[in-house]
Amino acid sequence: MNWSQIFMIVLLTMLITIGGTYWVLKNYVFATQFTPVELNEKEEKNLHEKLLSIGFLDDNSVNHSDSTNDQEIDDEGFLEPEAYSERNAPREIIFTERELNALLAKNTDLAQKLAIDLASSLVSAKLLVPLEEDFPILGGKTLRVNAGIGMAYQNDKPYIALKGISIMGIPIPNAWLGGIKNVDLVNEFGIDPGFWKSFSEGVENIQVTDGKIFIKLKE
Repeated sequence: MNWSQIFMIVLLTMLITIGGTYWVLKNYVFATQFTPVELNEKEEKNLHEKLLSIGFLDDNSVNHSDSTNDQEIDDEGFLEPEAYSERNAPREIIFTERELNALLAKNTDLAQKLAIDLASSLVSAKLLVPLEEDFPILGGKTLRVNAGIGMAYQNDKPYIALKGISIMGIPIPNAWLGGIKNVDLVNEFGIDPGFWKSFSEGVENIQVTDGKIFIKLKE
């Protein structure tokens, strides 16, 4: 092998290394903003109806021409009083991945920094974290943080477990996370009185599938 061949190999190696480094920096370290999800007219209507069914009104609900809103607003524009009742009250909550991300888009700044993914028994999130200008070395840059949470219903109770967190594509060691990676939080902390026990006792079912999450509450 002559010197020209050695030089070409070294040059090619350098180019590959530079290209790979640029790709890693662009996609994991110096990340760009996400594109907010925009629902079509049918999807927007479905989301609006879901929010109404669980008691959430968007900014335009009072002036919305929807028949449900018309029944709740009197002729003077005031909200009609209503006696409390749980009859026919919805106990099932279903959202698609696009609907959740569209809700984030209501806050434009948040929509460009956080994105949610729904897969089989897994809820994942991508978060862009802007660093202050005076931050050492990476000041003024944006870091990409990824996290995954296992979510299902097993053995007659919810299953919630942190699957992991990564920064710049590098997984955080379990020891740094307090040893809770892949730990069933409901099973671990749901015995004693507190949040996880109350949460578990109030949920009848949780199912996460590709692009959809379903939660059914107990009476």
